[in-house]
Amino acid sequence: MRAIRRFTVRTVLPPELAPLGELVHNLRWSWHPETMDLFAEVDPEVWERVGHDPVALLGAVEADRLRALAQDRRFLRRLADASDDLREYMTAPRWYQSQDGAPAAIGYFSPEYGIAAALPQYSGGLGILAGDHLKAASDLGVPILAVGLLYRHGYFSQSLSPEGWQLEHYPSLDPGGLPLTLLKNRDGSPARIRLGLPGPRTLHAQIWVAQVGRVPLLLLDSDVADNDAAARDVTDRLYGGGGDHRLVQELLLGIGGVRALRAYCRITGHPEPEVFHTNEGHAGFLGLERIRELTEARLSFEEALEAVRAGTVFTTHTPVPAGIDRFPMEMIARQFGGANAWPTVNVERILELGAEPDAVDGEKAVFNMAVMGMRLAQRVNGVSLLHGGVSREMFHGLWPGFDIDEIPIGSITNGVHAPTWVGREVMELADRELPGVVETGQGWDAVQKLSDHEIWDIRGRLRARLVGEARTRIRRSWRERGASDAELGWTDEALDPGVLTMGFARRVPSYKRLTLMLRDPDRLRALLLDPEKPVQIVIAGKAHPADEGGKKLIQQIVKFADEEDVRHRIVFLPDYDMALAQFMVTGCDVWMNNPLRPLEACGTSGMKAALNGGLNLSIRDGWWEEWYDGNNGWAIPTADGVTDPERRDELEATALYDLIEREVADRFYDRAADGLPRRWMEMVKHTLTSLGPKVLAGRMLRDYVVDLYTPAAGSARTLSEDGFRDAKAFAAWKLRVTRAWPGVRVEHVEASGIGDTPELGATLELRATVALGELSPDDVAVQAAYGRVGAHDELIDPACITLALESVGDDGRAHCVGTLPLDRTGAFGYTVRVVPHHPLMVSPAELGLIAVPEEPVGMTNGTLR
Repeated sequence: MRAIRRFTVRTVLPPELAPLGELVHNLRWSWHPETMDLFAEVDPEVWERVGHDPVALLGAVEADRLRALAQDRRFLRRLADASDDLREYMTAPRWYQSQDGAPAAIGYFSPEYGIAAALPQYSGGLGILAGDHLKAASDLGVPILAVGLLYRHGYFSQSLSPEGWQLEHYPSLDPGGLPLTLLKNRDGSPARIRLGLPGPRTLHAQIWVAQVGRVPLLLLDSDVADNDAAARDVTDRLYGGGGDHRLVQELLLGIGGVRALRAYCRITGHPEPEVFHTNEGHAGFLGLERIRELTEARLSFEEALEAVRAGTVFTTHTPVPAGIDRFPMEMIARQFGGANAWPTVNVERILELGAEPDAVDGEKAVFNMAVMGMRLAQRVNGVSLLHGGVSREMFHGLWPGFDIDEIPIGSITNGVHAPTWVGREVMELADRELPGVVETGQGWDAVQKLSDHEIWDIRGRLRARLVGEARTRIRRSWRERGASDAELGWTDEALDPGVLTMGFARRVPSYKRLTLMLRDPDRLRALLLDPEKPVQIVIAGKAHPADEGGKKLIQQIVKFADEEDVRHRIVFLPDYDMALAQFMVTGCDVWMNNPLRPLEACGTSGMKAALNGGLNLSIRDGWWEEWYDGNNGWAIPTADGVTDPERRDELEATALYDLIEREVADRFYDRAADGLPRRWMEMVKHTLTSLGPKVLAGRMLRDYVVDLYTPAAGSARTLSEDGFRDAKAFAAWKLRVTRAWPGVRVEHVEASGIGDTPELGATLELRATVALGELSPDDVAVQAAYGRVGAHDELIDPACITLALESVGDDGRAHCVGTLPLDRTGAFGYTVRVVPHHPLMVSPAELGLIAVPEEPVGMTNGTLR
């Protein structure tokens, strides 16, 4: 018989052990080994049985054992020390508290969070990044208030059929069995938020709080009795259901999330967020909710939009249009129109925010969540230098007329949370020999002084630990696929702790090319079975349940790994999660990544491997394009100009095999007399020295605080002062400039001062006449762009100066002058343009308005001497 309802009965701790409950319900334990050691001491046997889950531990330990611990003075001293340490961690000033002008609080919204395997609310890189963002914020004292959804079935658990096909399972999660606390009003009733839906229907959600160190993570849960069956299922699973289901999830995350933040701040007294960070477009509706709040406070839509934009940061993680959520316009109109309309927000204005600027006629009925997110944010960034460039190309249509490099999308390269992802032995070595390098990001050059023997010994232990875990998982998987114990004797010898171990683990969309290594099975087999320089590969990854192509890729890998002659050298480990990822990034000697360039936005798993002394073997995409230096790993050559996908895969697979055979394996097995691979260890140390300070999530958070959060807070404060006086003025100015812009023209440009033979070091005197129409000179900047010229007279990486206003004629024409330095030889050119100018603009491209000469004016193409 099956139970009709499942719930968790929590243990009652003796008063002496009350601090143990506090430690369990703060997820800092997930990156604090000393607290984990304390949990293990509660009952070592139960601790192993529950998979190192502290909440499950307290639910499974016997009452007699708890009573004994309550009388154990040594354990109570350790418990008191751990409790004091957590209290100090939670309250002491940290890096952020020394930052001038930083926001009092930041609202951070993401559809998923990878905090710990015991809280399965993530599917892949976006969630893991969000989890590391919160942990690093906690360590640095950054006052983030995070918002997400509580998925009652999480993402999914993965297993394999006998034929190697991915099977999905959705285990029910009881919040009572998770490290969560229900947010309650001061009268003890559960805090709820409500969201209007078409119908008319009302969606109710309660709020669970996961304490991630110093950071509260609010998770909205629609599984409440006030909802109908469909509404209760809104938060059933991550990335599940069709378009309507997905839309309601995103409405709940964005609109409901803002309301949840307001409730949390009201109940707890926490400062209200001054800055809102939208982690990908899924949470973009948060900007609409903030506009609604302000329009109900007597601002117009345009005035509220400016106030909201000033304090909003939008991060895009998507390098391909197919990865962006897009909904039919009529679906959005139904949500925000008719009987469900907001009285102060016009539905047509909402639809304009999500309209794609360069859509062809047949696609104009599509609402693009990333486009809306960017229009609602004054500061936008990608997640690596290369991805920033890709994003500027993707979203160029939002800022027409500007060169790609001027599109106001920057980049902050992702980082990883070292205490979560670095093996304990490595962290202890760093703490002992290199104190402070992880916390401060300084002093990594001292890695060169570390003992090769000690590092190599640690690498061997981590590799052996991965092999042991892999054998356990292989046996379990084969049993689930129908094998008997009598058939599984070979698993005791699967993998070898002394063999070069390569890892490949990630989501399985086609562009990540899981099966590139299978392009030539015979060549791969030869590498695996080489008698002198064998290679072994550990593989893991999940395909989206609806991605049949991704499932076929997994099946191809599994079938090859099942073959009797190679199954001890290549394994696919099902159910990739944070726990398995920690074994893999710590235990692999080499981390492989071979996406189709430039479709990897960042790809942080290789960063985790690098911090553990692993070397990267990767296509130069994402972060690896930015920080590969020729000595901290290997770059797989790319066939970027080859348009035939089959031919491209063939060329890049061959390059991969050649690197493994001729460089990677050679260097790993090239041993000195003392048994150490000296040249390998040189690369390991150089990897740690060169990448260590860069790949840390602490570096990433500092960049967000300094480059985005603090400037956004300053802009938001300015626009909200004196009853939003500047927001009102800025909105009125934008409206006036936009309406008058058709009257702005560059009418005449003339140059003098360089003679017939321009020479390097000379200067060019420039004069421009500009028709301003109804605008004044203060509304615009007249600029000269100049520099190297390409084959089609295009300016390449131009410099830009603002021309000085000389006079304004009675006819409203502005006469401007400036001097251009001839600072480079070769083909040289210039042009003049007019852009809007206002002190509250972050970028000249902000309005997407530009006036340039209708014909090339004053172009000089010649060889400068």
